[in-house]
Amino acid sequence: MSTSTGKPRKQIHLAAHFPGVNNTTVWSDPDSGSQIEFSSFVHLARTAERGLFDFFFLAEGLRLREHRGRIYDLDVVGRPDTFTVLAALAAVTDRLGLTGTINTTFNEPFEVARQFATLDHLCDGRAGWNMVTTSDAFTGANFRRGGFLDHSDRYKRAEEFLTVAEAFWDSWASDAVIADRDRGVYLDPGRIRTVEHRGPQFDVRGIATLPRPPQGRPVLLQAGDSDEGRSFGAKYADALFTVHSTLEAGQRYYADVKARARSYGRDPDKLKVFPAATCVLGDTAEEAAERARHIRRQQVSGPTAIAMLEQVWQRDLSGYDPDGPLPDIEPADDPTFTQGRVRHGDPKALAAAWRARAEAEGLSIRELIIEVTSRHQFVGTPEQVADEINRHVQSDACDGFILVPHLTPRGLDEFVDRVVPLLQERGVYRTEYTGHTLREHLCL
Repeated sequence: MSTSTGKPRKQIHLAAHFPGVNNTTVWSDPDSGSQIEFSSFVHLARTAERGLFDFFFLAEGLRLREHRGRIYDLDVVGRPDTFTVLAALAAVTDRLGLTGTINTTFNEPFEVARQFATLDHLCDGRAGWNMVTTSDAFTGANFRRGGFLDHSDRYKRAEEFLTVAEAFWDSWASDAVIADRDRGVYLDPGRIRTVEHRGPQFDVRGIATLPRPPQGRPVLLQAGDSDEGRSFGAKYADALFTVHSTLEAGQRYYADVKARARSYGRDPDKLKVFPAATCVLGDTAEEAAERARHIRRQQVSGPTAIAMLEQVWQRDLSGYDPDGPLPDIEPADDPTFTQGRVRHGDPKALAAAWRARAEAEGLSIRELIIEVTSRHQFVGTPEQVADEINRHVQSDACDGFILVPHLTPRGLDEFVDRVVPLLQERGVYRTEYTGHTLREHLCL
């Protein structure tokens, strides 16, 4: 089947983000459930598998964030260990990929390589690793060496980290484990290589502790929109997790990272692009739009709007009315005011841009925060949402989406029940799993 331009229709890829470490989750909704009970993870994963999604995506938080000297996390009640959750989900799913975010700054290559190899064996080849970096000393205080890494070195370490991890995955030949009628199962030491690496970040000499994973190595994802992040992802990742929220911005990002992949000698079709997105459905477009407005106001209360503005202004703004205009004072220079959150550029430049937008559009503090913190949203009837998702993929703005529901754990039920069948009818989404491994799901 082809598009009107004669190009073959691309197949849409979908993934499910467990909504635990983000500002999307609505706690006040009566249908909101636990972020840490295993039943919540199970329900979302099984719903995604019922919808034939490629993978389940689990974010990571290594320290609870702080604001104005206090723990401030409206979006989480705890952050369970990634590998423990994914390993448990391996036992209650059959085909769904299991992808976790693991930091390259505060871990060691041997340990992470062993953990992902274990997970890949446990789930028969469905493991994926979202590689992230940080130079945040606040997060690093939880670790022996603290925030020792300069910001400029974070991708240098990530590249060396991955090099060493891959050496461990590749160190066992596929036939290193031998079954012999007389001797039983045994190892041929001649088919297991010692890993030796000397570099600025790691000095390693050792041997992997288990056979080569079923996929050879886990599927590699990377979330990074900076120039460095794009280059790293284009060079090493199998899939990129991005935040671009319009068709045009997505097309520019898509063309850029695919060109970078080609410059590294890679087949750009083997690099998949997944923006994050939310979905709000209604029986009519008007009903969906009103429901979306209600959800966004649940997500951004008055106190939340002030707190999020304070993260940029880096000063106490509790005296300001969230339904009033932005402060006419300049941001302070206090990086300790909010700790543990990603910073996006110069606070004064960002504040100026926000003020200009608020003045141009007549937005209050709360209205502005709702606008600037919104993810890409698909809002409409199931038919409209299916058409719009397909338009983004066929227009080369992405290869699919990581869906971030606003409710835990039932936030994807309606999408799977009402939108997935329409994508299947359009011939752009699988009607059954044709492979078993995550690498096969992603056509890698």
